[in-house]
Amino acid sequence: MSKSDRYCVIMAGGIGSRFWPMSTQKFPKQFQDILGTGRTMIQQTYDRISKVIPKEHIFVITNKEYVALSHQQLPEIPEENIVGEPLMKNTAACNLYMANKIAEINPDATMIVLPADHLILKEDVFLEKVELAFDVASKHDYLVTLGITPTRPDTGYGYIQFVEKKGSEYFKVKTFTEKPILEIAQSFLESGDFLWNAGIFVWNVKSIHHAFDMYLPEMMQHFMACEYNSEKENSCIETIYPKVQKISIDNGILEKAKNVYVIPSDLGWSDLGTWTSVYENTEKDEDGNAVKLKHLLAYNSKGNIIRLKNSNKAVIIDGLENYIVVDTDKALLICPRDNDQLIKDYVLDLKSFKKGEKFM
Repeated sequence: MSKSDRYCVIMAGGIGSRFWPMSTQKFPKQFQDILGTGRTMIQQTYDRISKVIPKEHIFVITNKEYVALSHQQLPEIPEENIVGEPLMKNTAACNLYMANKIAEINPDATMIVLPADHLILKEDVFLEKVELAFDVASKHDYLVTLGITPTRPDTGYGYIQFVEKKGSEYFKVKTFTEKPILEIAQSFLESGDFLWNAGIFVWNVKSIHHAFDMYLPEMMQHFMACEYNSEKENSCIETIYPKVQKISIDNGILEKAKNVYVIPSDLGWSDLGTWTSVYENTEKDEDGNAVKLKHLLAYNSKGNIIRLKNSNKAVIIDGLENYIVVDTDKALLICPRDNDQLIKDYVLDLKSFKKGEKFM
């Protein structure tokens, strides 16, 4: 395919509540340097894909509240390519919205959809698999996804089962399973024909339009009423968004479609969905503490992750094991690493405080 037909959409609308208190509604995790690399998560996503797609063909879809922040962090992208959703409607609506905008520009476009907040350590492998995905999706009426080779029976990820075909680099998808219990995840790992669902998709705009026509026709009808890349676009989108179904692209399209294919990919990938996943991908001291502080004294403490907004603050910990400690200007979190999935619940409870909203 011609490289002029390649486009990218970076999805950056989440609020990252599992990363509270560092990630807040006003400044969510995709706009933060979670791992201390010098680049935020959305900037790293842009850096990777801009090696194979021109910046003029890269779009960002985010909540309208984060449009200015996206402009600030990605000044390379044309201003009109950063799009704000009026409401959070999960991933089906934003995928259709961006497919329509891109199809209006280039009806032969093939697009890759990337989450803004994923870690990919093996960048060369990622770009190689992206090239393959673009080639497959541009030549066939396929909806292509990258599936991550699993390394453990993780219950926090979705799984993709594929149909083995010798000598092929991509395979027909058989089933999707969302976040199985541990025993089932273990059986998936042992079977050898399951991959983690990374939420990275590649498809031609004609193929994804056909899929919406088939499986989410009402949503398709709502969005087809708008004139894209025109002065009328924003007012039309504001009108239709309250009417469209709140559903993921996985549930709405991919679990039903018969033309979904997966490319197994060992990318050194993590969705950095929890503080524990950050701990696992951060350098640690001899006691297994993931701490980047100038002034730390640790006694009888191991397996902790500690993040402070003020890195010059002196910190002493004694007798702490496998804990998360995150300190910001407005909040302090201290909880066991095993409870990191409960942080979203902590946030909900905090909102019940009379003045809790200011912490979000």
